[in-house]
Amino acid sequence: MSTSLVSFGRPDVPAALADLHQRGVNFDERDAPPHATEGWHQDRVVVDLGHEQPGEPVPGGLAETAGELVNSYEFSDPRILRAAYRYPGDLVGRDMLLEGRFLFLRFFLGVRIVSSHDKLADGPNGPERRIGWSYATLDGHLEQGLLRYEIAKEIDTGRVEFRIIAYSRWSPIRNPLVWAGFNIFGRRTQLTWYHHAMTRLLRLLTDPPPTPTPDADGIVRAPTGAGPGRFDRFVIRFAHPGH
Repeated sequence: MSTSLVSFGRPDVPAALADLHQRGVNFDERDAPPHATEGWHQDRVVVDLGHEQPGEPVPGGLAETAGELVNSYEFSDPRILRAAYRYPGDLVGRDMLLEGRFLFLRFFLGVRIVSSHDKLADGPNGPERRIGWSYATLDGHLEQGLLRYEIAKEIDTGRVEFRIIAYSRWSPIRNPLVWAGFNIFGRRTQLTWYHHAMTRLLRLLTDPPPTPTPDADGIVRAPTGAGPGRFDRFVIRFAHPGH
């Protein structure tokens, strides 16, 4: 299913989120990195968040707080990308409706959290605790790929990092306006969003927002405080413009 819908004004988020249940992942992992690399962007973006006491993550400490902010998608720059998801519920299997924002255009894109991890692994500076999750793009997304968000703490030093590790490529795009815009601005916007995610998480750690709570419809809209804009009723919306 990859039907694209163009509409105006404010969206029906509950209906759009419910629609994701019938959408599958839009690529075959057997044809993606590390099995195949040609045509794929492979990204690894890292920021040093600071230090806490060496050893496993400290309750209420830097690593745990950063992990909570990542789990609730607070790190995303709302000027570029917002998310809506139902809560409470299991993390793995969660459908997320992403809203990409560019000038007067809005893009509804579906992703699904397909895995999570909490493991002790060997890092470049010794053992580290890695905690995170990954989502895959769904049918109709502008891209095909997998993004992993991870908090890593070095056990011996107490150093904490935030990492985004991803591979992606374009989906076929039928709409010529969307195709042209994505051709010019897509990769640039993606790299900008990575950078802003790093700096935003660093800033939030100095004054973390409250734990997000669902609205009356049972949906969390992230990041916190990213409500509708003054002119959102006049924007053009593309739902699932990829093919």
